[in-house]
Amino acid sequence: MIARLKGLVDSVSADALIVDVNGVGYLVQASTRTLSALSVGQPVALHIETQVREDAITLFGCPTEHELAAFRALITVQGVGGRVALNILSVLTPDQVAHAVAAGDSASLARANGVGPKLAQRIANELKGKMGAVAVAAGAPLPVQTGARLTDDAMAALAALGFKPMDASRAVAEALAELGEGAGLNDVVRVALKKSAR
Repeated sequence: MIARLKGLVDSVSADALIVDVNGVGYLVQASTRTLSALSVGQPVALHIETQVREDAITLFGCPTEHELAAFRALITVQGVGGRVALNILSVLTPDQVAHAVAAGDSASLARANGVGPKLAQRIANELKGKMGAVAVAAGAPLPVQTGARLTDDAMAALAALGFKPMDASRAVAEALAELGEGAGLNDVVRVALKKSAR
């Protein structure tokens, strides 16, 4: 199995690139976020997920291990193939995917091509609690599990102030991580507001 490719960008299309590794060209599917950062002739190193089917061997490339971890988590969900996973990673960073899942923010997931409301909800439900490694790898604060009611109340308070679910989740997670167990709702909201204003 191919796990990593390092070479030169031979060509870039709308959904893939060809990596020239010592004269051998590998066709690699990638997110538009990744492809838009590449130009022909530049050196590139990609972490690869190799999928083998009866009729094809497909390579999916991610620039970081964090994105690869998110990609692998996404394709475990029924109805999410490699292409759909890349579509999600084209509109959301791995960090944002982890936060959307943690917050149950299916609307953010549904922004990706090929992801309808039902599939977005399935992704949020099935990956809840499984995206921690992605968030940690990306250096993102994890939602603290202590006091789920407190978290919900704090997020509701921020939502009332106009915060998007993903932003509210991130701010509350950071506040809870700083304050620790036993924090009151007012303190959590105050610290969350302060952190989001940085």
